[in-house]
Formats: sequence, structure tokens, C-alpha cells
Amino acid sequence: MEPAHSQLIEQLIQRFSEADNMPLYLKFAETVKAAVRSGGLPQGNILPGERDLSQLTGVSRITVRKAMQMLEDEGVVTRSRGYGTQINNTFEYSLKEARGFSQQVVLRGKKPDTLWVNKRVVKCPADVAEQLAIAADSDVFLLKRIRYVDEDAVSVEESYVPAELIADADDIGVSLYDYFRSQNIIPQRTRSRVSARMPDSEFQTHIKMETPVPVLVIKQVAFDSQNRPIEYSISYCRSDLYVFVCEE
Repeated sequence: MEPAHSQLIEQLIQRFSEADNMPLYLKFAETVKAAVRSGGLPQGNILPGERDLSQLTGVSRITVRKAMQMLEDEGVVTRSRGYGTQINNTFEYSLKEARGFSQQVVLRGKKPDTLWVNKRVVKCPADVAEQLAIAADSDVFLLKRIRYVDEDAVSVEESYVPAELIADADDIGVSLYDYFRSQNIIPQRTRSRVSARMPDSEFQTHIKMETPVPVLVIKQVAFDSQNRPIEYSISYCRSDLYVFVCEE
């Protein structure tokens, strides 16, 4: 058995021994996700079969199967007959958490990076102004960047921020939300809408793909602790590298 699997089995046995009311299949699934996020289970890794996992951990095959179904539904693994269960090359991104892209990437044990394309003041379009609850043609910063996870370009993002919220755009590094916090602006919640389309020429200019895959379009408004809109963003994300979750 490879070291990553031996470590996973130890972690599962330890988790199962902890006295709480969480069902075993949830403990199983959460332990696998934690191992993926920490890098203990690398992308592309083939997990042991259900029978082996059942025997090695001491839980029923039904429990293993239910956990694997949950992991597949969430996009953590891919299962195929005759091939096994493989850890996906995806990034799980929460639409509920107001943490920002970079912090979510770090919390999942991965490395974020940003290539800035544009930081400039523009007149706010009417549709964006409606989302930000400001007057049309107000000054806003248009922030455009390419997002990376572990050196892979995964998305192109445009953000509109009321100009008075940014003192100096050059002070914004990898994370806009880190800049917000440095200015005592605390992102509290988000509201998101998700759709899909095929990539256009601009997207493919920034993100090279051998075979075009659908692009997920996420339109999101972020609110601060006073329920004030502080950012309206449009993200164009590779559907083969992202899994979006929204949990209560």
C-alpha cells in the first residue's frame, strides 16, 4: 500500500474512534476531503477499492459506498467501472463564504496567485451600479486579473469597487479582500448567480486550453458588516478545474 493510503487509513480509523454524533459516512467523506486539501492525497491519485477500504477501516461497504457517492457528487472524486476512484484535479470554492478567492485557496492547502491585467477608474455601467446600489456613471475601480491555483490559470475575474473604498490600487496585492481588511472593510456575505457558456476568444487569450470546455460565469456581490455592497465581480472559470459549493 502506498504511503498516502496508509496515512489516510490511519486518519480514518482515528476519526471513527472520536465520540460524536456525526454519521460514519460523513466522517469518512470529511476525512478524505481534508486529506485532499492538505495535499496528503494528490490530484490524480487512485484510491483503494470499496472492499479494501471497508476491511482496512472496519466500517461497512455501505458506509464506504455512501461516502464515495457524496465525494463524487461534490466533485472531489471521479468513479468509473474498471478504473477505480480517482482524486479530481479540481478546486472546491464556496459561494457562501465571504473570504475571497486567495484565502479559500490557502485554506484548501493550495497556492494562489494573481496576474493583474487592469486596475483603473471607470464610469460605472448602469447594470453594475444597480448591483452596487450607487448612481450610474459614479467612479468605480475596474480590477481585472487572471487567477491561478498551484500555477494553473483557472479563471479570469473582473471586479467593480466604488472608488472611495480604494485609496491606492497599487496597494492591492494577490488578494482584494486582504486589502479590504487592511482598510477595516470586512466582507461579511456574498450573493451569487451561476451560469455557463463556451469560452470566447478573450478568455482563450488569457487561459490556454487544448480542448475548449464550458466556462462557468459567476456574478457575485459582496457585502460588508453593514450590509453595504463593496464589490461586484464577474468570474469566468474553467469548469474542469472548479467545483462550486453553497451549503447552509
